[in-house]
Amino acid sequence: MARLFGRDWSREELVRRVGRMSQVCGARLGQLDDGVERGVRIADLWTGSGFGFTVLLDRGMDIFSATWQGRSLAWHSSTGAVTPAFFEPEGLGWLRGFYGGLVVTCGLTYAGAPCVDEGQPLGLHGRFSNSPASAVAVEQGWQGDDYRVSLRGQVRETRVFGENICLTRTVTANLGENRFFIHDVVENEGFQASEHMILYHINTGFPAVDDAAELVSPTQKATPRDAEAEKGKETYARFHAPTPAYAEKVYYHEMATDKEGHVWAAVVNRALGFGAYVRYKKAQLPQFIEWKMLGEGTYVVGMEPANCLVEGRDKERARGTLQFLQPGEKREYNLEIGALTSTADVAALDQWVQRAK
Repeated sequence: MARLFGRDWSREELVRRVGRMSQVCGARLGQLDDGVERGVRIADLWTGSGFGFTVLLDRGMDIFSATWQGRSLAWHSSTGAVTPAFFEPEGLGWLRGFYGGLVVTCGLTYAGAPCVDEGQPLGLHGRFSNSPASAVAVEQGWQGDDYRVSLRGQVRETRVFGENICLTRTVTANLGENRFFIHDVVENEGFQASEHMILYHINTGFPAVDDAAELVSPTQKATPRDAEAEKGKETYARFHAPTPAYAEKVYYHEMATDKEGHVWAAVVNRALGFGAYVRYKKAQLPQFIEWKMLGEGTYVVGMEPANCLVEGRDKERARGTLQFLQPGEKREYNLEIGALTSTADVAALDQWVQRAK
C-alpha cells in the first residue's frame, strides 16, 4: 500500500478520490525549447510525496533535477542541459556541457581524465552522457495496492571497426516514496572484446551541501588522489561554506557493506534534517570516489560509485585494473537514489553505517 499524507491507502481508496492517477503520481514526456537546451527530450516523474525528478532522454537518460518539497538534491552548473549536438569530446570539452544534475553517467568504454590510451586520444568522462536514448517507453500502473511508474530506453556507444556497446536503462519510482531506482544492463553486442568503464557521477548541492554538512558513509579508508587532496585530508567528510579560488579535492574510499553486499552513502545537512543518498552493490561497483568542490558557484559534492578510478583509461590499463566486456557479455548495475527528509531518516542511516563498519 502507498503511504501518502500520513496514512496508508489501498488502490480502491485512491482511485475513488482521483479522476486520473497523474493527480498524485505519474510521468510526462516533454522537450526543452530555449537556448542551448533547445530540443532536449525530457521526462518528468513525480510520486505524490513531494518528491519529483527530471530525466534527460537525450543525455543518456541521466537525472537532471530532483527535489523534495522544494528542496533540491542536485547541483546545477552554469551550462544548462546542453543539447548533445554541442558535445565537445576532446580534452576537457565535456565540461562545456556538464550540467551537474543529480546523476551523470560516465563511460561506457572510457571515463575519468583525458589521456592517450594505446595511441587513441580520449577526452574527459566518455560519450555516454551526451548520447540520446532510443526505444523510449513509459509504463504506469498498479501492482496490487502499489502504483509504479517506469521509464525504459537504450543508449548505444558504437562505431564502424570498433565497439558496439548497448546500455538498457530502466528508471522506476513508486507512489508515495522519496526515491527512485536505476537498473542498467550493459551488453557487448559486437564481435570483439571491448574496454568497459562506468562511473555514476551523483552531484549533490545546496541545501544538502552547506556549511557543516557532511558525507556519511561506511568508509574504512579514504585515500587522497593527489597533493591537493592531501591538504585537509582528515576533514574529507566535512564541508564548509563556499570558498573563493577553491581547488577540487578527490578521495578514493574503501567501503564496508551490509550482509547483502550493499553500500549506503549520503550527503547530509543535519541542521535541516535533509540529505541525498545512494545505495548500490559493491560487487557491481567496487570503487567509490568523492568529489569535494566547495568553490563559489561550483559548490558541489560528488558521490561516485564506479568500476574504475578517475585518472584515465591508460592508467587503468597500466595497473591491470581495466575491465573488458567479451562479445555477448552483459553487466548489470543497480542503484537506489533518494532524499533523506527528517532527522529520523538521518539517524537511521547513521545506525546502518555504524553497523557496517
